[in-house]
Amino acid sequence: MAKDKKTTIEKVHSAGSTSSLQAGSGQETPEEEVLFTSLRASVWDEFYGQKNVKQALNIAISAAKKRKEPIEHILLYGPPGLGKTTLSHLIAKEMNVNIRVTSGPAIERAGDLASILTNLEKGDILFIDEVHRLNKVVEETLYPAMEDYALDIIIGKGPSARTLRLDLPQFTIIGATTRIGLMSAPLRDRFGVIHRLAFYEPDELFEIIRKGALKLKTKIDKDSIAEIAARARGTPRIALKILKRIRDFAQVHSTGEITKDITDKALKMLDVDSVGLDNSDIRYLKAIIDKHGGGPVGVETLASTISEDTGTIEEVIEPYLLQIGFLKKAPRGRLATPAAYKHLGIDLPKSSKQQKLI
Repeated sequence: MAKDKKTTIEKVHSAGSTSSLQAGSGQETPEEEVLFTSLRASVWDEFYGQKNVKQALNIAISAAKKRKEPIEHILLYGPPGLGKTTLSHLIAKEMNVNIRVTSGPAIERAGDLASILTNLEKGDILFIDEVHRLNKVVEETLYPAMEDYALDIIIGKGPSARTLRLDLPQFTIIGATTRIGLMSAPLRDRFGVIHRLAFYEPDELFEIIRKGALKLKTKIDKDSIAEIAARARGTPRIALKILKRIRDFAQVHSTGEITKDITDKALKMLDVDSVGLDNSDIRYLKAIIDKHGGGPVGVETLASTISEDTGTIEEVIEPYLLQIGFLKKAPRGRLATPAAYKHLGIDLPKSSKQQKLI
């Protein structure tokens, strides 16, 4: 594979060995590697939650193995931190094939994509994170590769230009995105298996946190696990981040064992409230209520009000607030719901335009 300073590729063998080529980005610290690699589920049965998605994928994997064919192209979408990357690695492990990891923004040119695809072996999986951010030229190059396992390369320019078709081994693309609405219809339609990952229930997060504590070799009581699960916004990644921060707090301020008292103190320090809202969420809701009369207000106006970009608001802040019923999207903009007023301890106006819209 030709080395390109702008292309990021990671190849992971099904046996578990990992080698990576990363250029133009900082390496993860050992602590981050422990959090996002070692704490991930390493076998299929260890992945908790997403029951329906797992069941459907399990059928697709079993059928592909019986036919001795690569699994169909898969698209996983949903809010960040729900396990799209982890599931992709587990699918590769179940299929007993290699997985190569890259992202949409990292593949800048058709040549970058050609370098990756021509180095795939039969049955390999190419995982593309943020697949909605592929540029148009790369996306169009990908179409024949996904459908016909062929790569069309244009040689020369002008009247003398000709197209050379290279045959590729059968492979699988697993795409992951937080914003499926930004994907073009032709690309989306080329995925044979499409699944949405939903927020996790507290009992599912309870098991993920318990397993995470075992891997971190940290003692933790059930009350603390339940408290973390309740404040993790239905997201395993956030649950494990909170667990790690509380572990650090326990090591500095106590014996290292995580108790309910230690958990409460650490969560207070982290500014994570009883339903998992942090400073960004509170600022967002208060901007709607205090500065815009509860709404409706457009996302661009809100982004300027709280000095955040619209992408962060739509992908990080809003999904959970919508999920727990603190936010409503109306044709004219965002509105804070009565539940949000109650949680923040703010009286809901008795007669207001916003209240009628809710």
